[in-house]
Formats: sequence, structure tokens, C-alpha cells
Amino acid sequence: MSCCRECWITIASVSGGLAVILGALEAHGLDDHFARLYNDAPPKVVVGVEIPAAQKYLGDFKTAAEYQMYHSLALLAVGLLLRQKSCPSLSVAAISFTLGILLFSGSLYVLALTGERWLGMITPFGGVAFIVGWVALAAGCCPCRNRHPNCKNPHRENATASAS
Repeated sequence: MSCCRECWITIASVSGGLAVILGALEAHGLDDHFARLYNDAPPKVVVGVEIPAAQKYLGDFKTAAEYQMYHSLALLAVGLLLRQKSCPSLSVAAISFTLGILLFSGSLYVLALTGERWLGMITPFGGVAFIVGWVALAAGCCPCRNRHPNCKNPHRENATASAS
């Protein structure tokens, strides 16, 4: 079994654990920090309603942790699928989910913690990586793709060899 295929499960596990830690930090430890950091910041407009900047950035941090967890679980699923079969689409999904976590969640974490608004320009690239990951996962799991020459399923090949 390829070492790279195995590493996705480890990356997913570490990322999922970090998402829990960062989610707990958001829920229990950032209120005072954000209140101090954004005390003088003008309010933000969200869905046509003005809210304090600290509340807006706390919400952004929470969104980052949620998306990190969702995509850590998706990456775990891809890692488990890659144990069953080697498929370029699944590898693209794993890379895309990892890039998405780094770019989307990472930029939101740093944006929320520092107030550096230019980081918001990076976030959409992470969102695109997430979308690419989901499309690649669908392609890698599609029954018609299972017969693709680049998708190798050792279990199916062993069964075919046994039947001959």
C-alpha cells in the first residue's frame, strides 16, 4: 500500500482534532480577545444588519472551524476509499480538501484573529478547492469510473484472478 495513500487518514485525523480544539477556543476563549481587538472597529453589515465587528469575526472563526471539520471528515472518507482502490480522482479529492482547509479555514482563522482584511481574498480559493474536491470525490466513486483503467481496485482484481 502506498505511503501517500495512508497519509490522508493521518492528515484528516490531525485536522479533525484541530477543528475540535479551534471550535472549543471559539466557543470558550475568544470573546474577550475579540472584544479587545475590535473594540474601536466600526460595525460590520451582515444581511443588511449592523453587528459589532467582534461578533462578525467570531462568526467567521466558527465558520472556519465548521468547514475544517466537514472537510476533515470528507478527507477521512477519501483516505479510506484510497485503501480500497487507487484512483487519480480520489487523489485529486484528497489534495483539494487539504488545500481547501488550508486556504479557506486558514485564511478565516488568521483574518479573524488579526483583522487583516486582505486575507479575505484568499478564502474563495479555498472554497473553489472544496468544490473541486467534492466533484473529484464523486468522479472517483462513480460506478462507471470503477472500470476506468487508471482506477485500480486490488480487491476486484484479486476476485477476477481467482475466478479465472
